[in-house]
Amino acid sequence: MGELVAVSRSGDVAVVTVQNPPVNALSPGVPEGIAAAVNEAAADTVRAVVLIGDGRTFIAGADIREFAKIRSGQRERGEGIHPLLFTLEDCPKPVIAAIHGTAFGGGLEVALACHYRVALASAQVGQPEVKLGILPGAGGTLRLPRLAGVAKAAEMCAIGDPITAQDALDHHILDRIVEGDNRESLLAGALAFAAELIADGAKTPRVRDNDERLGDMAANAPIFARVRALAHRKRRGQMAPQKSIDSVEAATKMPFEEARVLTAKLFMECLHSPQSEALIHVFFGEREVRKIPDVPPDTPTRRVAKVAIVGAGTMGGGIAMNFANAGIPVRLKEVSEQALQRGLARIRSNYDHSVKRGRFTPEFVRERMDLIQPTTSYKEFADADIVVEAVFENMELKKAVFRELDEATKPEAILATNTSTLDVDEIASVTADPTRVIGTHFFSPANVMRLLEVVRGKKTAKDVIATAMQLGRRMKKVGVLVGNCHGFVGNRMFGPYMREAQFLVEEGANIVDVDQALEDFGMAMGPLAVADLAGIDVAWRIREEARHEQPEGVRQPLAEDALYEMGRYGQKTGAGWYRYGENRKRTPDPNVQTVITEMAARTGLEQGTIDAREIVDRAIYTLVNEGARILEEGIALRPVDIDIVYLYG
Repeated sequence: MGELVAVSRSGDVAVVTVQNPPVNALSPGVPEGIAAAVNEAAADTVRAVVLIGDGRTFIAGADIREFAKIRSGQRERGEGIHPLLFTLEDCPKPVIAAIHGTAFGGGLEVALACHYRVALASAQVGQPEVKLGILPGAGGTLRLPRLAGVAKAAEMCAIGDPITAQDALDHHILDRIVEGDNRESLLAGALAFAAELIADGAKTPRVRDNDERLGDMAANAPIFARVRALAHRKRRGQMAPQKSIDSVEAATKMPFEEARVLTAKLFMECLHSPQSEALIHVFFGEREVRKIPDVPPDTPTRRVAKVAIVGAGTMGGGIAMNFANAGIPVRLKEVSEQALQRGLARIRSNYDHSVKRGRFTPEFVRERMDLIQPTTSYKEFADADIVVEAVFENMELKKAVFRELDEATKPEAILATNTSTLDVDEIASVTADPTRVIGTHFFSPANVMRLLEVVRGKKTAKDVIATAMQLGRRMKKVGVLVGNCHGFVGNRMFGPYMREAQFLVEEGANIVDVDQALEDFGMAMGPLAVADLAGIDVAWRIREEARHEQPEGVRQPLAEDALYEMGRYGQKTGAGWYRYGENRKRTPDPNVQTVITEMAARTGLEQGTIDAREIVDRAIYTLVNEGARILEEGIALRPVDIDIVYLYG
């Protein structure tokens, strides 16, 4: 069995411990080790088996690296972990999965093959395989509906979000939540549960044999239709969610073994798809961007217990929410009491919206609002560990703020600018110690978007970089280190992309067609809709700052400047490229198309028909070309860094 799996005995119970740090993944050798341990227990005098993970978690899932090997042909998939699952469910003695941390993917599938499942209240379970472009391939789609019912199982497998231990208990995935908050209390609770089972006759029910919750075809049809629509909305264009539902549906219509064979076929179809290859690339990319060659993981970080933010506008308020959600107290500064109250009202409105959607509880919101303390004075910044400036995108204004911060803060405090385009080194130049200055570019809306560009200045200290990256993780952001240039990576690439979108519209493409073509290609939002979300006025100010840098004789788009002059700033004013109602749903506005047609006629620009293929080619190749320049200049460390910026930004 080796060191990956250990076996010990506690009275009449064998304790099988998976010890494959850091997350006890099902790497080669682990399934075989568990199976051997269970077989040993079956032949022993013990009367029950507890399966538990060492360290911080149960089995967190499969070893993702193995999927790439199967796809490339380096190894056969074979039966995967199915032999282990058969060993677990056919064991003549009750096998109890004891879950702490997470039981995701293959980890949950292992637990489902056990006869019973207990967990700490803090544990989470889930089938997140769709996030890798595949479906649960080891029985999750078949056993889960036999416990949780068709609706819950289909949603868990098709959407991939984790659920809490309480939710799992409510849906019969767990048999008990164990008291306590650590692995030791979990083990004690699992052993007590095993003793109860032994006293009650040590029954060994197999999940695969429980058909009671599978329902009938007539009742299930609307359930599957609803979940398919949900999957289409949340994971638009992806095949794995729909294949996952196909597999859950098969569990309700055919014998277990036939459904298992079909699921294996569906799994391989997904695994060999370009979508899975791309999503697995993203999975590893998220981890790769944390690696900074000259800032090793053991670089000391500065303590951040208190935060201050300059500016309570849309960005400043969103940034304040990020810190508050991470449990960090925030001082939020504005120039006047009226501006502060507007900012706090906006924050409260954002939180209220999250409560209505069920994302936060009212109690959580009250606690977070209490962490955000307003002020109109820099004197309140004296004990701040980091200050984030989030004022208008104007160099002189930002430099004036940093002069104030240089005087008002303690010497070791980090000074961060949320500039989206401006020169971080020029901002740092007005401070006595530019080593403590860094860019932290949040994307709008800051309380929603996961990307954080961490902008390194020429003199930024390594521990400041390490602290900013660590803070990003505390706020559940995906931090990417970028170099200092106009627009950094995200906005620098978006600039040419947006210009090309405007050129397409000015040359005759319909506004809706441009966004639709790029959304069909895979973008979360089309460029013109993004412009409305970010603010046409913000983009105009950025262009004004950079106009002196534009080379003469190079074509510049005119359409968005015309919208700015009309007061159409996007969602914030209810009109931009589109018109917006109370729910901020975009609707086409023929007036904008007319304005652009008239502008083209005045400037002598010939308009014609542009199809979706040309729209996608011109827009995406513009992104590719700018990305290549960014790599050539060393602004991004690796190609995958750009991928991650564009995925989450």
